[in-house]
Amino acid sequence: MSEEVCEVIITAPDAEWLAEFTRRLVDDRLAAAGHNITPIRSIYRWQGQIFDKQEARVALHTRRSLVPQIIERTNREHPYEVPCVAAMTFDGNPAYVQWVLDETS
Repeated sequence: MSEEVCEVIITAPDAEWLAEFTRRLVDDRLAAAGHNITPIRSIYRWQGQIFDKQEARVALHTRRSLVPQIIERTNREHPYEVPCVAAMTFDGNPAYVQWVLDETS
């Protein structure tokens, strides 16, 4: 079976921090690309309270096998106690999928 690719979503309170974090992940070949979206509006429950906050979001394209490393790095460097990191595998343009595989290690 060939290596699966996936999209990893990470949110953060600061768009510039998230852009720099994305750049480091791409530079370290943990992701082929990161599509940063800002602002987003996040509504969530945390420690019994409902929050409605502006955040930033990145959609990373990477290998499924690299997700544990991305989670570990996010947990270590992210400003949140419990950062959002969600991964979903995808199919797509075979040439794009191959590019993601070629640009990650």
